[in-house]
Order: sequence, then structure tokens, then C-alpha cells
Amino acid sequence: MSTTIPTPTQHRRNGGDLVVESLAALGAGTVFGLPGQHALGVFDALRRSTLRYVGLRVENNAGFAADAYARTTHGVAPLLVSTGPGALMTLAALQEAAAGSAAVLAIGSQVPLAGMGGGRHGYLHELTDQSASFRGVVKSVHTARTASQIPSAVAAAWESALSAPHGPVWLEIPQDVLLAEADVPPVSELAVRPKELLPRPELIAAAATRLTEARRPVILAGGGVVRAGAEAELLALAEQLRAPVATTFGGKGAFPWEHPLSLQSWLEDRYTTTFLEDADTLLVVGSGLGELSSNYHTFRPLGRVVQIEADLGKLESNHAALGIHADARAALAALVEEVGEREPRDGGRAEDAGAPGPRAGAVGPPTPEAAVSDLLVRVRDRIAGQHLDLEQQVLASVRDALPDGAVSCWDMTILAYWAWSAFDPRRTNALHSAQGAGGLGYGFPAALGAAVADPARPVLAVSGDGGAMYSIAELATARQYDLPVTWLIVDDGGYGILREYMTDAFGAATATELTRPDFVALAESFGVPAVRTSPERLRTDLAAALAAPGPSVVVLPARLRMFAPTHQGS
Repeated sequence: MSTTIPTPTQHRRNGGDLVVESLAALGAGTVFGLPGQHALGVFDALRRSTLRYVGLRVENNAGFAADAYARTTHGVAPLLVSTGPGALMTLAALQEAAAGSAAVLAIGSQVPLAGMGGGRHGYLHELTDQSASFRGVVKSVHTARTASQIPSAVAAAWESALSAPHGPVWLEIPQDVLLAEADVPPVSELAVRPKELLPRPELIAAAATRLTEARRPVILAGGGVVRAGAEAELLALAEQLRAPVATTFGGKGAFPWEHPLSLQSWLEDRYTTTFLEDADTLLVVGSGLGELSSNYHTFRPLGRVVQIEADLGKLESNHAALGIHADARAALAALVEEVGEREPRDGGRAEDAGAPGPRAGAVGPPTPEAAVSDLLVRVRDRIAGQHLDLEQQVLASVRDALPDGAVSCWDMTILAYWAWSAFDPRRTNALHSAQGAGGLGYGFPAALGAAVADPARPVLAVSGDGGAMYSIAELATARQYDLPVTWLIVDDGGYGILREYMTDAFGAATATELTRPDFVALAESFGVPAVRTSPERLRTDLAAALAAPGPSVVVLPARLRMFAPTHQGS
């Protein structure tokens, strides 16, 4: 049984109007979502609002689009869905938003108020406790049980999403509350004060002492730097200290790729791991030193670690450190000021960088810049010895075809794993991937969200054929909104990385081979131009697609390989 939807009459403001009025009052301009019966009150209210609605074909994809929109804008992305199946379909996307610190405000409907509380009343979409499904995924869970509670509940959820560290939140509102007449004035203003995480002064002083007294300071910058918009502060501190900087996969773009102090992002490389280990003081900013950032937990620091992290659960979760619970931008700004007030250490960093390292017999090059250059040469030589010319050619073609100001969104596919290590995004906050939670299907819907955020720039999505099938329906979304997204599908006939993993581990692969469609014909059936390319034509075909207006698809039949891992047997 379900609540009857009223017949059309002269409209009286209801709970749905309060939702959209509250979002508009908080500064929202765009919402993502997919309607459902219990949520029709809020979707009908969109018709009377100034909010732009972008509707996707699957709730999980709507969540991925909202995730990339939030990352691109450094703001809140509202996501509207319905009860039960619709709500639960967002969980994988919200897990990625949580891992990537994307401020997604997911608003879902609920069964009528009388059906809440755990009883089994038989309402459509009924769950015993819908909000319980979200508590282990999002930052906070909110409920509005009356119309008058809606503005405050939306504001509280918005404030939570934007408080450091940013992250997704869940708000649910019963169907009858969304439809009930609202006997309150229209919402014209809502004030929120996202919590700032400022560093404690004594910790900044201690960190500055360790960094300025270090002979081999090194910085590892994670996604927290990008989410906080702390790139300028990171650059200033690195140059003050003459400290080499590596960026995690989530932190790509946090530091200029070609800077003389840039170690780039070769974190799945033993040479880089050793370089980080040999630092006498390693500053980790906006990273928990998790599995990928630690080369699969083989990282063993020999010196002292200073960690700046806004997520308290990640602070010293993997390695003992001088832990500073703070927003990356605030902490780095404080360090820049503190370090700048101190006298340079006697002798200067250039001479001391050549002192023997902590490993027996190790003698470093004469300057930090030379140490960085030497490391990158060794990494490239290692890759060059593995005869992976095709993979490097394909990645170089993508980089050459993509305009410098463009955003790229990458699915979980072999070419993306190469990009994590080897791709220069050429600007900050320009490369987004699903490496936080690691679910398939992120690339294309995320690219749609990024395109909505900035429709003047072309956006590239990269998927394998397996991941592409997760979001193929969104070709209709791309065409409907005429979004400037070019989708590169690398078609190798299966789950390529799982094929490699299983073959390496067991000698054969199982359940990895896929029957797939003719992606060119399928795209064209949606009215989306498509072309089948080759490694030799990829640069030209991809550049042409990116330069054309609206959506497009480029299909590359190719079986790519990963470079050899360096963590096994460590």
C-alpha cells in the first residue's frame, strides 16, 4: 500500500517545495537524480524552482556524476533519489564519494511516516531501517519527519558535507511529508558554518622544527591537498625546504608535474618507495598512507613522519607520526609561515643532500633536484626494460589529444592504472578516478558531472569494455543534455586487469572474458557520433572527437598490459 498522489489542482506549497527552496537558499544551482514514486513531491517542486536538474538513467551513475561535480566545483552536489531500491543503488557511488572526499548531499524519500520505525507495514520499497544502510558509508545521516524540519535538516546535512574533510551525507524524508501542505513561509535564507579544522600551533612549531632540521625532507601529497585547494601552499613549502614532492594517485595535480622537485606519482615503484623511506623527515599531507600510496603496505619509513590529515580515522592509522588533525590548506599555510620565520640551517640543503643516507653505503646526489632527476631516470629505465611500448604510446596519444585545460575521468581499467602513475594532468583538480573505493562504472557518468560543472571545456572519460557496460545507458543522458564528453572505450574483450591477476596467480583466468556489443553501432543508436580507432590513429581521432561539440565515443580495440609490480616479495 502507498500514499495516494493528489490529483492536479492549484498548487499549495508542500514539503517538496521546502527541499528545493532550502537547496537554492544554500547556493545550489544544479541537482542530479532519478525520480521515483515516493520522491515525486520534491521532483514536482523542481518545476517551480530555479535549480537545474540533470537526470541520469541509473541512481549509481547519478551518484558518480554528483561526485565529480562536487570535486570539480569544490562545492556541494545535491543528489535526489527515491526510497528502497533507488536509495540503495546509490551506495557504491557514495562509498567512492566518501573515499574521495566529495561533498555529495544525497536526499532520498522514505515510506509514509506511519510506516517508519521498523514495523512491517507492506509499503512499496519498505525497508526495516533504510538509514542504517548508509551509516557505515556516509559522514552523517539526517531525517526530517515534518515539513517544518526540512530547512534545518537540509542545512545541517549541507554543513556536514562541507566540513573538513568533505564527504557525502544522507538525508531522508517520508513521502507524505514531501506531499503535505507546508504552513511555513518560503525559505529565503539559510546560514551554515562548515567546521574548520585549524592546526594546533605547538604541532606546527614541532613539525617546522623537524622539517627545517632535516637533511633529506620529502613530501607526499595526497587527495586532501586537492580537495582543500592547497596547491599554492604546498608549492611554497616545498620550495622553502627544497623538498622533493611525490603525489598519490588521488593527489595528482597537487604539485606541478615537471617541477624540478617533482617525484611525480610512481608510487607502485620500489625506487620511489625507497626514496620515501630514506627521508629523515617525511611530511605526508592529505593521505592516510593506505594500500596504493604505500606500495601495498611495503613502505617502511626509516626516518620520522609528520602527517597532516583532516580525517581523524586516517591519522596515524598505518604509521606512527607527529599527527596533525587539520585541513591541509590551513596546516600548510601555517607551516609556510613558521618555516619562513626560521633561519636557514647552516651549510644549506644543497650540500647536505649529498650526505650518506640511512641505508648502508648509500651516497645521494649533490642536490635534491638531482636526486629527483636520478630517481625518475631509474623509474623510466625500469619501465623501458619491460617492452611496454604499446601502453606508453596509447597513454602519450591520450595526453597529446587532450587539451591542457580539460578534465579527465577514469574508470577502473588498465589504462587508468597507467595514468595513476604516468599521466600529467597539467593542471590541478583535472583528473578524477575511482581509485578510492575501486568500483567499476565511474568514468563516464563522472565525466558527465564534470561537464555539467564546466560545459565550456571538453571532458574525457576513459573506460574498459567491462566498465563501459555499467554505464552504457548514460549515452542517452549525454545526448539529452548535449554534454561535451568524449568517451574512450579500450575494448580488450573482458576484465583485463582481473585477467592478468588471475593468470599470474593461478596460471589461468576464469570469468573474465566478455561478450560485448559493437560499441560504435550502439553509440550511434543513441545519436552519439562514434569511431573505431587504432593505436596509430588514436591521437588524431581522439583530438577530433574532443574538438567536436556534444558527446562522442572513440573505441580502441587493444589488449594492454600493466608494468611489473615491485611490491611482491618485499
